[in-house]
Amino acid sequence: MSHRPLPGRRSVLRGSLAASAALSLPTALGAAPAFARSGRPTAGWGVQAGDVTCDSGLVWVRSDRPARMIVETSATESFRNTHRWHGPLLGPGTDFTGTTRLRGLPSGEQIHYRVLLADPDDPRRTGEPVTGTFRTASAKRRDGVRFVWSGDLAGQGWGINPELGGYRIYDAMGALDPDFFLCSGDNIYADGPITGTVALPDGRTWRNITTEEKAKVAETLAEFRGNFRYNLLDENLRAFNARVPSIVQWDDHEVVNNWYPGEILTDARYTEKRVDVLAARARQAFSEYFPISTLRRPDGRVHRVQHHGPLLDVFVLDMRTYRNANSPDDQPVDPQGILGREQLEWLKRELSRSRAVWKVIASDMPIGLVVPDAPNIEAVAQGDPGKPLGRELQIAELLRFVKHRRITGTVWLTADVHHTSAQHYQPSKAAFTDFEPFWEFVSGPLNAGAFPASALDGTFGPERVFVKAPTTANVSPAGGYQFFGEVDIDGHSGELTVRLREQDGAVLFTQTLQPGLVGQ
Repeated sequence: MSHRPLPGRRSVLRGSLAASAALSLPTALGAAPAFARSGRPTAGWGVQAGDVTCDSGLVWVRSDRPARMIVETSATESFRNTHRWHGPLLGPGTDFTGTTRLRGLPSGEQIHYRVLLADPDDPRRTGEPVTGTFRTASAKRRDGVRFVWSGDLAGQGWGINPELGGYRIYDAMGALDPDFFLCSGDNIYADGPITGTVALPDGRTWRNITTEEKAKVAETLAEFRGNFRYNLLDENLRAFNARVPSIVQWDDHEVVNNWYPGEILTDARYTEKRVDVLAARARQAFSEYFPISTLRRPDGRVHRVQHHGPLLDVFVLDMRTYRNANSPDDQPVDPQGILGREQLEWLKRELSRSRAVWKVIASDMPIGLVVPDAPNIEAVAQGDPGKPLGRELQIAELLRFVKHRRITGTVWLTADVHHTSAQHYQPSKAAFTDFEPFWEFVSGPLNAGAFPASALDGTFGPERVFVKAPTTANVSPAGGYQFFGEVDIDGHSGELTVRLREQDGAVLFTQTLQPGLVGQ
């Protein structure tokens, strides 16, 4: 366990940040009315920080009109002494969103920041500042690391329900005082319209906040942007964003269920059938609404390694952009697989270079759990417990590489399947045996339908050590089964402890792993 007590370093900030978030509450149309009348730019969607390292971080904001983004940072919440960062001009080309990179920050320190939006024609006219905070990664091992992870937000028509307190799970995650939040994909459900009410099996009625863009499947750029804005209507999420930085990846529902490059849809709800066109629009909106460092590079990729001091590297995968078409997944040769050859080689290269004690592989899909796309396969495992076939061949290559290069401290984290579980993969129980034992932990959803546990595929010898899942499909968040995970790396011993938690923070399962081992 970490030596840091709870509540942690940000507990004294929560009151002021919650007040700031409430002050900035957006209307469904986008602007906070009290400030809209003043004619000054407003930041009604809150602030976010992302991809934080030992000496840098990205800060995000959205304006309600053209504005110059300005960020001021300080070592104290009073902002007595500040450093000013001049950001981009926000306009309709990015849906009035923008990100500013902060460089040269002190390691392992709490950074207080406030975002000002200035009138482009009169820099003296600024809107009400919106404040946030984050802690840079520590260059000192003894400080430890704590983070949370989950995925799957506003899925299956279960949106923001004020009667249940909205996205309450963010309050429970924030109460753990994490260094960052790893979102494992399905940040939106672009293919899942949200209606005002949904009848529940027990006779109750689920009531959603609704918006025009969420009334249908997303096809236009404006509709994809509206899907990302929808989640920011939730005050729990905005308050969480203001105090916990994120590492974000994507999966299928940012575009459409189970998509792959080159796919042509047969879904009658869509007038645009070309998935590549939809994916390009979704990718633009995704890049506009999250502070992600690599999306601002010429190659604009999602996959990246996020260095978080000497204890942790997070390898963020993209199992969507480079995959081959969904199929029965039983081909004996599969050079493209689910990662694509270039991403696989990148991952092997970066894992071999990593000197971090722990290498978390942030996978947007599970390895040994069968995820169907009837009559095809959506993830890696296809249910055949024999030798690797199809996309399993790529995973076998990676696992063999980790073993023979003696790469220590690998742990797999994922979401996607809408239940929580822990799998231990053991070569002694596998058809493919040229790898060292490893753990895969599953969590989620954040606020979506919950589903029964997925079947296991025996190719890599998984043993389901723990699982909590409903017995019926699409259980609403009102019925429970909403989950997140916590990872706590102790700065003294180097031990990594995983806790699988329920929506209210209750611990369901705990597993502690030892540092310096290739397999365990």
